[in-house]
Amino acid sequence: MFDWVQHIADWIVYDILELSKESHLADALNFFLYDTTKILILLIIIIFLMGIINSYFPVDRVRNYLSRKKLYGFEYLSASLFGVVTPFCSCSSVPLFIGFVKGGIPLGVTFAFLITSPLVNEVAIGLFIGLFGLKTTLIYVTSGVILGTVSGAVLQKLKLERFLTPWVKDVLDNSEKELIAFKQEKQSFGKRLPIIWKEVLNIIKGILPYVIIGIAIGGLMHGYIPEGFFEAYMCKDNLFAVPAATILAVPMYSNASGILPIVQVLVAKGIPIGTAIAFMMAVVGLSLPEAMLLKKVMTFKLIGIFFGVVTLSIIISGYIFNLIL
Repeated sequence: MFDWVQHIADWIVYDILELSKESHLADALNFFLYDTTKILILLIIIIFLMGIINSYFPVDRVRNYLSRKKLYGFEYLSASLFGVVTPFCSCSSVPLFIGFVKGGIPLGVTFAFLITSPLVNEVAIGLFIGLFGLKTTLIYVTSGVILGTVSGAVLQKLKLERFLTPWVKDVLDNSEKELIAFKQEKQSFGKRLPIIWKEVLNIIKGILPYVIIGIAIGGLMHGYIPEGFFEAYMCKDNLFAVPAATILAVPMYSNASGILPIVQVLVAKGIPIGTAIAFMMAVVGLSLPEAMLLKKVMTFKLIGIFFGVVTLSIIISGYIFNLIL
């Protein structure tokens, strides 16, 4: 979907700037240009669409329904399954997360999506089958969905809404004021669009510095951290290899399809597959660039709780993988 963005990034880095494809700087800059452009496009499209939906749809009723009705966890499972069909990395999932929050969807449900979306998608599934076989793929996909569902439910029980930033609360207040104004004045779709677009620009303006800083960090890590850096900490004789692999993976940043070849190499070198998969989950599901993007939406305490719950879940999954695979 974003191949044209990649072509533009390649053209700027390799043709205009004439950087070598083998250089770390070229790799980091290419990554920065591609991911920044892609995420900004996603932000504009998703927030604009959510603005249109919010202008007509009573999101407060949806919020109240999902918060008060006993759906026995189905809402978290649905969000996780939706994450499976959205082929985004952790940073690219943030725009949808912001759209969900803006639309009044409960925080735990949005977390379920945010966790599963980078972990499991159709591209990763296809590669996983080719590299590790159908059994391992089914276990991985099932565990990814369960991880998102359970973590979302746990985070919802903690009632963390109070740890959202004032910026998010202002966005929600503005959305509700706009909805009331649209209803009272019975404005046509054409008259609503400029108001919706103005809100989109305000949101983009607020989050743009975090996008640039976050992706810049991701680009530096993507270009300069050597692939073999972590192998010494993942040997099969190390009892703490799974938590070490999970924690050390956080500084890295990649999508599932990008990290899978590295996982294959790790397994070929004798690293237990559960440890390697835990490493992969942490790379694609948790990252410092993602934390930078989320900082505009969450306080540091909420980011810490989110990362802590997901990290613990990944570590448990890694040990289980090592037992059954």
